[in-house]
Amino acid sequence: MRILITGGAGFLGSHLADRLLEDRHEIICMDNLFTGSKRNIAHLMQNPRFEFLRHDVTDPFKLEVDQIYNLACPASPVHYQYNAIKTIKTSVMGAINCLGLAKRVNARVFQASTSEVYGDSEVHPQPESYWGSVNPIGIRSCYDEGKRCAETLFFDYHRQNGVDIRIVRIFNTYGPRMSPQDGRVVSNFIVQALRGEDITIFGDGSQTRSLCYYSDLIEGCVRLMEQDKLVGPVNIGNPGEFTMLELAEKVIHLTGTQSRIVYEALPEDDPKQRQPYIDLAKTELGWEPRVSLDEGLVETIDYFRSYLDS
Repeated sequence: MRILITGGAGFLGSHLADRLLEDRHEIICMDNLFTGSKRNIAHLMQNPRFEFLRHDVTDPFKLEVDQIYNLACPASPVHYQYNAIKTIKTSVMGAINCLGLAKRVNARVFQASTSEVYGDSEVHPQPESYWGSVNPIGIRSCYDEGKRCAETLFFDYHRQNGVDIRIVRIFNTYGPRMSPQDGRVVSNFIVQALRGEDITIFGDGSQTRSLCYYSDLIEGCVRLMEQDKLVGPVNIGNPGEFTMLELAEKVIHLTGTQSRIVYEALPEDDPKQRQPYIDLAKTELGWEPRVSLDEGLVETIDYFRSYLDS
C-alpha cells in the first residue's frame, strides 16, 4: 500500500516508517520538522519506497494514498506549551485535513491520540470507557483538549461520512530517537545521568507512570490498522506502573552515574497516576507489551550515550 505518515520524522513516526517499509509498503513521510528531525529518517532517504515531504499538517494537502497515520503533534509539555495555539491547531486542523483526504480517496485513517485525554484521572487504571477529568483552561489544555477534539472529529467523520477510522490512545512511550531536549521523564533522567548532573524529580516522586517501549507501541498500532473489526479508541501502553522516584533510581543504577536526586515543584495539572487498562487490546488485537522496563532502558541509554558522544 501507499501510506502517509504525518509527523513521520518524529520519534514514533520514524519507527513506524521503518516498520511499514519492512512490510513492503510505500511511505510518504510528512513533517514540518518542528519537533521531528531529519536525523531520525536519514537512513531511509535512499530507499526508493520512501518519500519525505516537508509540510505542515495544518495546511491543506492532496495526495493519493491507501492509508493515513496521523502522528503530527508535539507530544512533550516543553514542546506543546512553547506555542499552545499552534499545538491545538495541529491537533484540530491536522485531524480535519487528514479526515478530508481520507474521505476523498477512501483511505483508512489512524489517529494517534493520548492517555492525556483522561486528564488527572479519578479512575485507576484508565479504561477506554472513562471520559476523563481534564482542565479545559490550564497550561496543558492545548494538548489534552486538542487530542480530545480530534477524537470527536474522527468519530463524527466516521458516523456522518462513513470514513474508515482507527484511534489509539498512546500511554507514555520511550526509546531510541527521543530528543535529548524532549522534556519527558525518561529522556530527562537519562540525559541528566549521562552528563553527571542532578536528576530532577517534580513533586515528591510518588506520582506514577507506565512506560511502554516504542517497538511494543508500534506493533499495537499496526495491528489495529490491519484488522477490520475494531475502530477504537484502544489503549496501547504498558500496565507496569512505577513511581518517578523508582524510575530515577533505576536510571542511576543502569547508567552507573554519581548523580543526586533533587526535587522541584510539581507543574500545574500534572497527573498523579497513569496506568492503561489494556484488556481490549489483549482480547481484540492479541497484543500486550513484551519489552521489560530494564531491557528498554538499556537500549535507550545506549542510544543517548552514542547521541551525546557524537
